[in-house]
Amino acid sequence: MAKRKIGLGDLAERVGLTQANLSILKTGKAKAIRFSTLESICHHLQCQPGDILEYREDND
Repeated sequence: MAKRKIGLGDLAERVGLTQANLSILKTGKAKAIRFSTLESICHHLQCQPGDILEYREDND
């Protein structure tokens, strides 16, 4: 988002999410994401899923 100079509110509006839900995704607190949402985020940020996703082991 910083590279593209797109704010959270602007991206949320473009993708069709609330700012709260996009914030949850941004902070890594989301448990899941729809492929259509991921596709829309990548489209608007002009990136690939691997540019915004990171694998972390679940320590539960």
